[in-house]
Amino acid sequence: MSVASDARFWDRSSRNYAKSAIADEDGYQRTLDRTRSQLNSDDHVLELGCGTGTTALRLADAVRGYLATDFSPAMIAIAAEKHAAAPIPGLEFRTATVEALHTDVGLFNAVLGFNYLHLVRDLPGTLRGIHDLLAANGLFVSKTPCLGDMNPLIRLALLPALRMIGKAPYAGTFSTKELSLCIALAGFEILAVENHAAKGDDKRPYIVARKASIGR
Repeated sequence: MSVASDARFWDRSSRNYAKSAIADEDGYQRTLDRTRSQLNSDDHVLELGCGTGTTALRLADAVRGYLATDFSPAMIAIAAEKHAAAPIPGLEFRTATVEALHTDVGLFNAVLGFNYLHLVRDLPGTLRGIHDLLAANGLFVSKTPCLGDMNPLIRLALLPALRMIGKAPYAGTFSTKELSLCIALAGFEILAVENHAAKGDDKRPYIVARKASIGR
């Protein structure tokens, strides 16, 4: 299995993914509102793992520029279809990874990653890449499942079995504590760790981190 095979999985799943309903609409809206409150009208924002563009289309009107990326061409194609139907100035969708972005974009005031970090294969490397893409004091905002905090049967039995038959992509199994430590080690100051689930705790912490003013 590789990043390329992960992208193919999401290409195959893209149309069904686009049709699926948001499981916790109230929690999702809280995340959108909290994120929007941290963005300024002159900001340039990067979203990683944007999927079919739902979040980008709801946030892009709050900033000057919004680049939404995903490594799945099929996901980006669907996002572009949505955008063509309801254009937003300053919003661009692009098939790309963190590594590819280093060569042709400037620095961002904020980088967003929703349901993203648990899907990357090199978490420390990805976080360092995000750090490099941020302007001084820029914000990194993440909300992603922390499988290490969930029932052990999910990460030890169910997910491996699903991956073996091609029904699930790669997924990292860190805890909230482990994820926060990785973010800090990449050169960030953790500003907030919040629970946005409408009921209980869905083990998807909303984390806000600022690029540290000193080097890593």
